[in-house]
Amino acid sequence: MSGQTSRWLPLESNPEFAYALGVPKAWQFVDVFGLDDELLAFLPQPVVALLVLFPITSKYENYITDEVNRLGTQGQFVGDDVYFMKQTIGNACGTIALIHAFGNNSANVQLDNGYLKEFLQATANMNAVERAAYLENDNEITSAHEACAHEGQTQAPSVNEEVNLHYVALVQNGGHLYELDGRKPFPINHGSSSPESFLKDAAKVCQSLMQRDPTEVNFSIIALAQA
Repeated sequence: MSGQTSRWLPLESNPEFAYALGVPKAWQFVDVFGLDDELLAFLPQPVVALLVLFPITSKYENYITDEVNRLGTQGQFVGDDVYFMKQTIGNACGTIALIHAFGNNSANVQLDNGYLKEFLQATANMNAVERAAYLENDNEITSAHEACAHEGQTQAPSVNEEVNLHYVALVQNGGHLYELDGRKPFPINHGSSSPESFLKDAAKVCQSLMQRDPTEVNFSIIALAQA
């Protein structure tokens, strides 16, 4: 991944890591088992973010190149208050997706005192690159990430092991649905949305993501929902 200057241990999906950073127990992480309306209806409400895990393939890399070139030429609307940061640390995509989810839901989620709240406050007026540098230089989050990686159900792989799975966050902000991926140079606006329609709108984006490489089956989705 271009632009990365350090690497963390790969991290399993572990809600306890989020709670240790200051996510209140009033919110929970729920597996999404299907994207049709009937299965989405079983999720606790409201859902304010989706964290999507998928494989990085050559088809996906080619799509990113075309997408960035297209949007760089034609432009898109991105609200001034959209919280976005670059990823410059290998294997940090899950943590950055978490930061994106809560950084764009300050009106919905009141974070407990802890690292995540302090990070968002400290980086509120920074740009995407400055936020990435702040994360790189923060020993507290690095230590917390490493400790959680060793507590997973499987043995933590080497820090140098190549992991081709990647997290992105989908959020609703200011009437628009955004895909937030620190590997990209900017947020991706997927069109109009609202708190009421977010889940169905985001499900359509997930379906589109899957259709980019129909031969791949290693997709999983986690919803951030009120407990």
